[in-house]
Amino acid sequence: MKMKKIIAILLVVLMLPVFASCQSDDDKYTIGICQLVQHPALDAATQGFIDAINEEMGEENVSFLKENASNDSSVCTTIVNNFVSKKVDLIMANATPALQAAVNGTADIPILGTSVTAYSVALGIDVKDNLIGENISGTSDLAPLDLQANMITDLFPATQKVALLFCNGEPNSKYQVTEIAKLLKAKNIETKEFGFTDSNDVSAVSAAAAAWADVIYVPTDNTAASCTETINGAIGNKPLIAGEEGICSGCGVATLTIDYYDLGYTTGLMAVKILKGEAKISEMKIEFVPAEKCTYKYNAEKCKAFNIDTAALDAKGYKKIGE
Repeated sequence: MKMKKIIAILLVVLMLPVFASCQSDDDKYTIGICQLVQHPALDAATQGFIDAINEEMGEENVSFLKENASNDSSVCTTIVNNFVSKKVDLIMANATPALQAAVNGTADIPILGTSVTAYSVALGIDVKDNLIGENISGTSDLAPLDLQANMITDLFPATQKVALLFCNGEPNSKYQVTEIAKLLKAKNIETKEFGFTDSNDVSAVSAAAAAWADVIYVPTDNTAASCTETINGAIGNKPLIAGEEGICSGCGVATLTIDYYDLGYTTGLMAVKILKGEAKISEMKIEFVPAEKCTYKYNAEKCKAFNIDTAALDAKGYKKIGE
């Protein structure tokens, strides 16, 4: 009998590693992704974020809770609260309202923002040396606004009035149009803000902007990005310069754009460092896309409508959208 007991104990000991290996799912990192709305730029940022983490850590070691708020800030709050209750290891907040919800929802879980233009504006805080501290960091999608302002006068040199079309509910959009207005004022160009509340009034406000202006400017704006077809129909034969490629492809002539996939990928690499314990989020600075990595792009169909020589644009280093 004693021998049988000894054998039984040995079998149990030998099986312990097998049982331990069954616990591998418990060792997975869980990341919550709150994306404000579906449109090409934000979709690309989310995909880049996921790809970077999977490539660096292995798909088997990370699970993602991916949620879309359908452009509703209150839904962002609900999503974040759900992430907090599930005790996720990290939250990625894609766009300003998602970031605001995450910051209001937790002071403990690391938060990485992406597709956010100015963190100081988004969070209403003073950000020194691009360092927020605490549990917040991320990447910025701010392209050089001075170069975007120059595009307006380069492509449409007779411009005297520029309508600044954006969503009133997006503070980073307001920040961009304010800065663009200063730059255009220095060129003796008159500007006027045309702010819409949501998708319900975007058509009427866009039409009013077109009636007033020689050229329309739209910054990186999530509501605008999800309503490009409506904007395109409302502005008629007025040219539009966009803050990013997705908006330009839907209703614009040209843009100076960042690559949102790369932006999300960079955010994912930041997440990897946090999860592996290689960096503290409180010490991680906000990362920006350098100007040399931004790309001039044009919408060939729109250029044709305004008699813009695309061969000349190609010679200047512009890329055709879709190629």
